[in-house]
Amino acid sequence: MALVSPPDAAFLFSESRATPMHVGGLQVFELPDGEGPGWLRDQYALMLAHDDVSPLFRKRPHRSLRTGGQWMWRDDEQLDLEYHVRHSALPEPGRVRELLALGSRLHGSLLDRQRPLWEFCLIEGLEGNRFAVYTKIHHALVDGVSSLRLLERSLTTDPRAEAEPPWTYRPRRRDDDADGSAPNPVDAALDTAIEVVRSGRDLVTLAPSLVRTARRAMDEELAAFPFKAPSTMLNVHITGARRFAAQSWSLPRMKAAAKAAGCTLNDLVLAMCSGALRRYLEAHGELPKESLTAMVPVSLRVDDSAGGNAVGAVLTSLATATADPGQRLSQIRASMEIAKDTLRGLSPVQMLAVSAANMMPSPIMSMLGGGEGLRPPFNVTISNVPGPRQPLYLNGAKLQGVYPMSIPYHGQALNITITSYVDNLEFGLTGCRRRVPHLQRLLDYLEVSLTELEAAVEGGVGPVAPASAGLRPAADQFPAAPAATAAVAAPTLEASVTSGATATSAMGKATAKRATRTRARAKKSTRAKAAATDPAAKVTSRRPDNPPPRTGGSSASAGKTTAKKASAGKTTATKATTKRAATTRSTAKKASAKKAGSDR
Repeated sequence: MALVSPPDAAFLFSESRATPMHVGGLQVFELPDGEGPGWLRDQYALMLAHDDVSPLFRKRPHRSLRTGGQWMWRDDEQLDLEYHVRHSALPEPGRVRELLALGSRLHGSLLDRQRPLWEFCLIEGLEGNRFAVYTKIHHALVDGVSSLRLLERSLTTDPRAEAEPPWTYRPRRRDDDADGSAPNPVDAALDTAIEVVRSGRDLVTLAPSLVRTARRAMDEELAAFPFKAPSTMLNVHITGARRFAAQSWSLPRMKAAAKAAGCTLNDLVLAMCSGALRRYLEAHGELPKESLTAMVPVSLRVDDSAGGNAVGAVLTSLATATADPGQRLSQIRASMEIAKDTLRGLSPVQMLAVSAANMMPSPIMSMLGGGEGLRPPFNVTISNVPGPRQPLYLNGAKLQGVYPMSIPYHGQALNITITSYVDNLEFGLTGCRRRVPHLQRLLDYLEVSLTELEAAVEGGVGPVAPASAGLRPAADQFPAAPAATAAVAAPTLEASVTSGATATSAMGKATAKRATRTRARAKKSTRAKAAATDPAAKVTSRRPDNPPPRTGGSSASAGKTTAKKASAGKTTATKATTKRAATTRSTAKKASAKKAGSDR
């Protein structure tokens, strides 16, 4: 057994049914030319034949009195590959909508801690002669960068080459993983203490650097600090259900805009997300006066280790209190410069200390249920991870897109993760299904934000259609965005995605007819109730388009109206009296006739 490091153990401690701590993703592939569903079934059988599972994918967490309560990694010697590697099919018609719904459900379920913490699912039946792969692996095993690297290594750049499943990959082993014996808990604690003492010198020299950075930050009022973020609808206690939305944007387009603005691509991505979040919160009446704060993870990985987490973090202002897109970009760029200055020149230990100060409140807040009533350490996590630069293949099937899925938790109901693939930037938005309503609207707002930034850049480029809509469903499959975005066109959808629009339109017409019938029945019921209480209502209820009574008109007109109503009331009353009298006479006649018959 091997000791689970403290950063990795934090993901195990903070996990609950409402906060699964695994990362994942959807990969979309084109079937090879001339191949059908049978090809995918053959691939599934071929994958199960690769049963030489690497140690990383055999690990399962374990703790007991013998381990001193510390989490340890134990190898699963009876691994059931068919449990971890699955084959599913989308319901017809197999649109992107069905794929996103399935991916959302799979991502919301916990991994079984009695087994190694990973799953791999082949998904057939996607329109356009395509299929998908959903993967998830616990964050205690790998970080986001590691999971992408595993994906790259399991695919090939040559369509004719044979790919090997990710669970067969064997990374370089660490020295401390070579010994399979269980460590003594006392020795492990002592080693940790010794390492802290060795690092003490670095931590002592860190203080002056942080003081200088903090002084500059306060002078310029641009830096972000933990627990200074405003509370929003995104910073609440969450539930376990997830919703996922994804889209691709052209990488050349975004690089051109960043170059024209004189900023980095990451700065532009942050400004794009800032504008989208500002518009989303504004549409819900939840935009705070103070600017949002984002946590931006940065990779500290320097070698190819056997999994684990090597991720740091900086905090940056998203300048959402600023309406002008150009000024907002400038403020975000300045805030990121201050954050990066903090890390420049620091030793690895110092970098970890600063990152821990930024990230540590997150698992603690999650374990405490989100810290209701407290200011959040930050408002949203926005992660940008470099991905493959060349087209990749799975035994001849070309990879179309890679869409990352990450971790919402208590106090952080939304996560935005971006990765690159060839000439696209792939955005993956993972949110709590209950706390982040209409998540897909953020895709519209991201495009609006990018278009505004392009227009704001001095001498910048004009709007260019994105290369692909990625996993964006047809627009009529979701509620329409607010009118504020109507003036800006949404990204062009790829043909294979919009092929389901006709069927969806027919569904929409049928739904409209049902809604019309429902409204008609409701009106009929209302008229009946009104007639029962006020006979005069029968006259007016036949005219639903009657205008309301005018105020401020002549008194004569009002008097005539009152007189008419009174006359109508009298007429109705007279009719009712006459009817009752006739009924009484008829009853009396029947009674007399009956009595006469009995006398005879």
